[in-house]
Amino acid sequence: MRVLEWLEQADRGSPWGELSVVVAGIGVSGFAAADALVQLGATVTVVDESDGDAQRERATILEILGATVRLGPGASAELPGGAQLVVVSPGWRPTAPLLVAAEKAGVPIWGEVELAWRLRDPSTPWLALTGTNGKTTTVRMLSQMLQASGLRVGAAGNVGDPIVSAVMDPAGYDVFAVELSSFQLHWTHSLAVRSAAVLNVAPDHLDWHGSLDAYTADKGRIYQGVETACVYNVADPETERLVRDAEVTEGARAIGFTLGIPSVGMLGVVDDILVDRAFVAERQTSAAELASVDDVRPAAPHNVANALAAAALARSIGVPAVAVRDGLRGFEPEDHRISTVATVGGVDYVDDSKATNAHAAAASLAAYEPVVWIAGGLAKGASFDELVSGARDRLRGVVLIGADRNLISEALARHAPNVPVIEVADTDNMAMDRVVQEAARLAQPGDTVLLAPACASMDMFANYVRRGEAFAAAVHRHDGR
Repeated sequence: MRVLEWLEQADRGSPWGELSVVVAGIGVSGFAAADALVQLGATVTVVDESDGDAQRERATILEILGATVRLGPGASAELPGGAQLVVVSPGWRPTAPLLVAAEKAGVPIWGEVELAWRLRDPSTPWLALTGTNGKTTTVRMLSQMLQASGLRVGAAGNVGDPIVSAVMDPAGYDVFAVELSSFQLHWTHSLAVRSAAVLNVAPDHLDWHGSLDAYTADKGRIYQGVETACVYNVADPETERLVRDAEVTEGARAIGFTLGIPSVGMLGVVDDILVDRAFVAERQTSAAELASVDDVRPAAPHNVANALAAAALARSIGVPAVAVRDGLRGFEPEDHRISTVATVGGVDYVDDSKATNAHAAAASLAAYEPVVWIAGGLAKGASFDELVSGARDRLRGVVLIGADRNLISEALARHAPNVPVIEVADTDNMAMDRVVQEAARLAQPGDTVLLAPACASMDMFANYVRRGEAFAAAVHRHDGR
């Protein structure tokens, strides 16, 4: 009982040597959590059902450090005896037998983010963000802005280093830019960051969370206890509702971002200039110019919104306007996020393989017209009627691939019956070549062939990166390179 009492208020200085911890998962996050706990003197047992080369390599290191590691089928079937805390890796379902057993036994369950929050230096602010789409791009923009202001930045969480590794870095940081997924937020309890943003909320990972309400509630955890600014998307009322429902620190402000002219307390766009009417003294009558739309690359509408959200978080801790501009100018977009691959015969071929859900695909489609759309893969429990009805007027044609392509095909039949649809059933190594050939046949000079699948990739590819690479390679072969 004594351990459970101090666990409620645990920090870096707590008596971790008294604690027996089970770490669920030996992936990147689980390894980092186990490593940190061993350093603190805890008795650590790591369990993982996988038993591949990567798992064994990490297990060897942890065993040398003093942890116990159990790998392979059945390793996590039961809660090890004497466990006083479970630290779970992102993605482990709440229904996993180990976690069900822990809950039944009254053993606390933390995620790696919760552990990192307990072990942090309280003087270092966390700027955290989540959302269905745009998280990685936005946190990278934010990092650039913070660096441009002269701060040493730890970009961590769902991007970069595991957050527990970052907080344990003896060199320390001035500020953390933290990307958090719904999986990570589900297992947080005491997280209360300096400022937080929810970029958007749309159906995703419903197979894991069980319902849209549960998924949304986990996203909303990021606002709990916020000290300075709760940043929300004016175009997405659900994000503002999450702010209203959150219990925040007294004095925390709700800060909106919009692609339109901002009201007081918001950031927005005026005559192609990103402006701030939230963090300026004379916000009732004036705004600070931050950057131009041309400083955002690519300047697609949803990416401008990402830049505004990043700017709001940066400005909440006093980053000057010039650093926002310089950060955006120094930002290099990652591959497979609305990246132009080539122009062939007057047709642009664009890779947005990262658009793994309907919301992301809708944002991508909104940036181009007319479009030959390449879509399909694993739907993850999503539907596509709203996506198709919103995009139908800009579609020249559609090429569908993947296991759940029929769901998109049926939505197209309901809402865009006059749009030509070609289904490619192939799943071999040359499938993407046939997809590109069919898309090229539908396209006309001035069109964009857009890979924005609205689905996950694992039915045909290892991940969205491999899918994007296959598309780019097929385009270059089509171009004769």
